[in-house]
Amino acid sequence: MSIVAAVFAAFVLALIKIQIIDAEKYSAYASISSRTAPIKAARGEILDTNGNPLVTNRQGNSIIFESAYFPSAREQEERNKIILSLINLFEARGEEWIDEIPLVIGANGRPAFPPDRERDIAEMKSKDLLNLNTYATAQNCMDALITRYKLENYSLSDARKIASVCYEMKRHSFSISYPYTFAEDVSTTLAAKIKENSNFYRGVSVEIVSYREYADGTLAPHVLGMVGALSAEEYEELKNDGYAMDDTIGKNGLESAMESYLRGTDGTKLVIKNSDGTVTEKTLSRAVQGNTIITTLDANLQKVAQNSLANTLSTMKSSISSPAGCVIAVKVNTGEILASASYPTYDISTYYENYAKLAADKNAPLWNRPLMSTYEPGSTIKLSVALAGLEEGKITEDSVVYCNGTYKYMDQSFKCEQAHTTSSQNVVTALCESCNTFFYECGRRLGYAKMNEYRSLLGLGAKTGVELSEATGVMDSPEYRASIGQKWYPGYNIQTAIGQGNLFTPAQLVNYCATIANGGTRYRLHFVKSIKSYDYQKTYIENDALVLGKTGISQKSIDLVKKGMNRFADEWYGRPYFRDLPYEVAAKTGTSQTSKTINGHSVKINNIFVVSFAPLDDPEIAVCVVGEGGTSSVSLLQTVKDIYECYFSTGTSVSDAQLEDDMIG
Repeated sequence: MSIVAAVFAAFVLALIKIQIIDAEKYSAYASISSRTAPIKAARGEILDTNGNPLVTNRQGNSIIFESAYFPSAREQEERNKIILSLINLFEARGEEWIDEIPLVIGANGRPAFPPDRERDIAEMKSKDLLNLNTYATAQNCMDALITRYKLENYSLSDARKIASVCYEMKRHSFSISYPYTFAEDVSTTLAAKIKENSNFYRGVSVEIVSYREYADGTLAPHVLGMVGALSAEEYEELKNDGYAMDDTIGKNGLESAMESYLRGTDGTKLVIKNSDGTVTEKTLSRAVQGNTIITTLDANLQKVAQNSLANTLSTMKSSISSPAGCVIAVKVNTGEILASASYPTYDISTYYENYAKLAADKNAPLWNRPLMSTYEPGSTIKLSVALAGLEEGKITEDSVVYCNGTYKYMDQSFKCEQAHTTSSQNVVTALCESCNTFFYECGRRLGYAKMNEYRSLLGLGAKTGVELSEATGVMDSPEYRASIGQKWYPGYNIQTAIGQGNLFTPAQLVNYCATIANGGTRYRLHFVKSIKSYDYQKTYIENDALVLGKTGISQKSIDLVKKGMNRFADEWYGRPYFRDLPYEVAAKTGTSQTSKTINGHSVKINNIFVVSFAPLDDPEIAVCVVGEGGTSSVSLLQTVKDIYECYFSTGTSVSDAQLEDDMIG
């Protein structure tokens, strides 16, 4: 009994010491709060194949609300004063702050919902935010915001602005662990003004953060892509992967495709706030910059390709007022994409400022034509038909087809409107002079299935394996026609031999040409050469040439096709363009007809093509150029020539002045 009493007495004495003698000390400890907060990591850089920067980072000012210092939710009136003062400061200097709430003040002076924000409006009314009925009006939402954030004494305009900030703070779970970004990329002058008044702007800090910087915003925007704020949907999908609501993410292009590599690893700091308001911070882990993406693109060649394409399309004879097109160039023995350009194009550095205009442009400057557009390939398909005919023994080197301009098949007549040096066409002259009659006869002898077999071997109608989104295309067949509710007619065997009914991407066409050039090996196309850590100490990916398939086509058949392509470049329409080059070129042009809606009317237009490779004897590079609305595919040969001259030059940069002179010449 005495032992129990002694233990009890000890507990009483300890309790007295804690609650009375050391009360102040333990009270202070109880008032200490600590939270971890992120230290944002810089995104990885993107370089060209020679190490030249394409996308890097620059330092800029963000205005951040830090919960440890910012007035708490219990001090809403103080919050409102600081927020409105900041807004007025920004607007007086013409600088932007983040204003994302789906509410506007309409022309009638009343709250209204902006168009195309249905998902955001639904989120605003949700239980987690305003907790309103789904049928709540814009006025209902505004009234709820005014009540929640004590905005009764402000004008409607000011109340909406303050509410926008407070609402976004709520959406982003504003706390020590989740600081709120009020504005991004703020001028140094404005940042200095905020620092000077730090006593008033309690909890408002200027944070130096990384922003994307483009060496040239017009260079390969469809390939590089851009970053943007994480959407609510993206956050829900990625929050378990460590993304915060205020993070940025790759939206398209390589920025999106390589997101897991480009995204850095955020660091962590411990923020401790004492009962007297004193705040201390301690770095727990440092931020690590994202990895470096080294692309296959050659910045100099990309610039030449873009400028030459724009010049060619804007000056060629066209059946439409705004011609469009693309160009893609690859290494034939590796599948590396050296240049890929779409026209019309845009400046990635001003994408967000100009988005509404770009999105509304009927000429689709945001569309990645080399990978996503599919076209009937016209006479460029004849290369595959010639190979199929030779390999299957349906024609030989000496086979001759007589062309009088009309080919009879069953009860139909098909035209050949090409000029010929002779009416008796063999496979070489038929490729050089693009004789439809010769290939109609090949199509009759082969049939669609055998032609498609060789097209598949050459990669047509199949994805190239490139890292970005790409279309698959269409191989014409009875099965395909049935899938779109059409009947297969015997005449399609003839028409498909000159390209009709098939739909292929320019990326497929250039790889098809490259496969012929290298002797029958089809490589995976790719934009990423390697991925290294930011300090180059580690290599995560080294993209060596990846073989997707070998055609098994004999060298004799390939050499005959190459001979026909060379005859076109050396003796036929290509001669004026390539005769002065110190190496032999192979090329094949094509034209197909399609319909395009212009001013609400369906208009027939031509799409024009060229596929080419060089040098003839030891091929290195293949090119495909496409023009929408052109009248002569020969006009595209200037862009092919410009690319070859740049690629086979000494490797020194081509100046803008040189390029302009070359194109004028």
